[in-house]
Parts: sequence; C-alpha cells; structure tokens
Amino acid sequence: MRILLIGAGGVGDAVAKIAATRSFYEHIVVSDYDQSRADKTIAWIKGKYGEGVANRFSSAKIDASNAAAIAALIGEKQITHVVNAVEPKFVPTIFAACYTAGANYVDMAMSLSEAHEHDPFHKTGIKLGDAQYALAEQWQRAGKLALVGIGVEPGLSNVFARYASDYLFSEIDEISIKDGGNLVVTDEHGEEIFAPSFSIWTTIEECLNPPVIFEKKKGWFTTAPFSEPEIFEFPEGIGAVECVNVEHEEVTQLPRTLKAGRVTFKYGLGSDFIGVLKTLHMLGLDATKPVRVRSAQGPVEVAPRDVVVSVLPDPASIGPRMTGKTCAGALITGKAKDGTARATYIYHVADNAETMAAIEAQAVVAQTAFNPVIALELIATGIWSGAGVMGPEEFDAKPFLDLMSSSTGYNQKWVAQERLASSPLRHP
Repeated sequence: MRILLIGAGGVGDAVAKIAATRSFYEHIVVSDYDQSRADKTIAWIKGKYGEGVANRFSSAKIDASNAAAIAALIGEKQITHVVNAVEPKFVPTIFAACYTAGANYVDMAMSLSEAHEHDPFHKTGIKLGDAQYALAEQWQRAGKLALVGIGVEPGLSNVFARYASDYLFSEIDEISIKDGGNLVVTDEHGEEIFAPSFSIWTTIEECLNPPVIFEKKKGWFTTAPFSEPEIFEFPEGIGAVECVNVEHEEVTQLPRTLKAGRVTFKYGLGSDFIGVLKTLHMLGLDATKPVRVRSAQGPVEVAPRDVVVSVLPDPASIGPRMTGKTCAGALITGKAKDGTARATYIYHVADNAETMAAIEAQAVVAQTAFNPVIALELIATGIWSGAGVMGPEEFDAKPFLDLMSSSTGYNQKWVAQERLASSPLRHP
C-alpha cells in the first residue's frame, strides 16, 4: 500500500504521526499546497521515531483544486490509496482525480450539499455525499474502493451504529449522533477566546445549512438550523451540554444500510458559539461567493468566509492553549436482543492533554485522525474489502473496534454506556 495524504494541516499532520507507529503500508507521501507544512510533519516523525521510520515518508507540493495535477502525482508516486485531509470543498477534484488515476480513495468529509431552491427548511436539495454516491456503480465497475466519511463524525460514529445494529439491538428506533465537549482555548493572558477546534469553514457549512433528519415514514427532510435543542449529559466529567440539530453526513449515510426509525445528528455548540454563527450569517460573513473589496492595492475579489478563516487561529495551532475533553458518540434507542427496551450511548473521549503529549495534536483533530488510519490497516490486511462508494457502516464494526482498543493496536478506549430507555428531554 502506497498512500498519498493530501493536506498537512491539523488532521493530515495527525494522520501521518499516527501512521508512523504502524507498519501496514510501504510509503506515505505527505502533500500540501504549502510543502513546508508536509516537511514539518516528517521532521517531527524523524525526531520522534528516528530516520528509519521517517524514510517511509516523503513530501510533495499539491494543489487540491487541480484534478489533473493530483492524478499526475498519483501516477508518478505509484499511489494505491489517497487520503483526503483537506476541506470538503476540494472533494470533487480529489475524488475525480483518484478515479481517473485508478487509485482507491478515503475521506473524512463528503461532497457538499445544496439547499432546496424553494423550501430549504422542509425539503432536501442535494444532500451531503449525493454527488459521490451517484458514482458508486462506476467505482464498482472499476474495482476500486472509495471509503467515504471515515473521520470521527462521520466515521467512528458510523462504526458505533453498525456495532449496535449487529451486536446490541434487535430493533432500532433512533440513532442520534451526539457530539460535545468542555474544551476551552485561552490567549497568552489566560483569557478565554473564540477559537473553533475544527475548520471554521467546515463548521459554518455544517451549522448554518438546513439540518437533515431521516425518519422511516417520511424519508429525508430538513429543518431550521439549531432546531430541537436538548440537554445531553456527556460522560467522563464533561457534563450537561445543550445540543442542537446540525447538518452532517451520518444522517445521509446510515439509512442506506441500517434499519432505524429515525436518524439525527446533534452538536453541543453552546449558546455563545451559536450566537457567533448567527451573527456571521446576519452580516453575510458566511458567504462563499467572492465579493469585491477595496484595498490599498486596489479592488480585490474575496469570499467573506475565507476572511473569517484567515482572522481566526489555525485549529492546528491551538493545542498548547486548549484544555478539556471532546466526546463523539451515538445514542441508540430501541429493543435489545432479548426484546426489552434499551438505550445505549457508545462513545469515545479524547483528552487534549493526552493527545498533545502523544502526538502534539489538539484533541479534536487527533480524535478525527486515527480512524482513517485504522480503516487503511483493515483494508491493507484484507479484513475490510469492497468496491464502489461505501461508508464505514457497510463493514463489520467489530474488527475496527478491536483494533482501535487493543494495546497492540491503537490503544483508544471506547465505551458502550447504558442509559435510561426513554426519550431525552427536549425544550424550546
């Protein structure tokens, strides 16, 4: 297995560092538009694990918006598998390049959605991932695998849902992905600041688009942003966090394979974060279409959202100033194998102090990064196999979770926590 890793930002950097501890691949090319970032990642690996390990890595410059250039690099480096670790706006070009070059593909975020033209808060338009799933037959005929949505959410959450379906439940009423944490970022004076722990570009996309919900009787439909608020008690000291509906890939992925009465994704944003996002939207600063801006050098075209990205701290850089934990999990309700009512929250928690100590990566990006590496190892060893466009929920979850938690694997604890078998409290 020869891997091309596209993107050496927070998640890509962590993917490479985690992969450095494993031996299932022949070589990894770490690439970025700024090649110095890829070089920095490899230098860290050399300092941590020695020249022998670092020699299994090399760097390259890449433009993720140029499909022809990506395909050429795949051919030049004899790449068998590509890992897309950049923002989802680049999915179309990287996805197309992989198909053209005959490489297998892995991503952690899927092709973007487009809201319904006339009724965006009730009806779906183009859903997350639709553009990729539409090409499933082509990928299958080519005998290549596009494993889509294998980060933490989507990704590990999908694995948890599949595990619950196969091993814990006889009937599922609802799969509700719950993400929350108590992460705090401070400035040099110790004052808390607004610094999203993941790409603000992607966060704006997820949180301000109409959330998609799936119900067996209705199919997919949409609702207003930040709808159905509820208080959810997160484990391991995180505590109660208000969660709201957010657009996310799991809702468009899971119903394709798993039988469930309802599927939702709820994000623990908090009122302050929601207030900032609403303000950005009100001011038009969430827009992706370039606008004409006057500057000292003359008029320039710039997308407002790109300005927001530029003025906020890089999520890859905030780890040393971050404290707390983040939790990703799936709350599954329904009937247990014996027919009794059951509610189980299957989760993984990442502690920022621990991820910084291990790989110098903040908790959210570290929690995202180990999942594609586990999946690639299962593919390399033949435990996971397939062709076409497939989500993580289409594979047996147990080998993934066993490798994830094993002391000779990735040593990441996951927990299936029993909850009261009743609906969580909702409030206006």
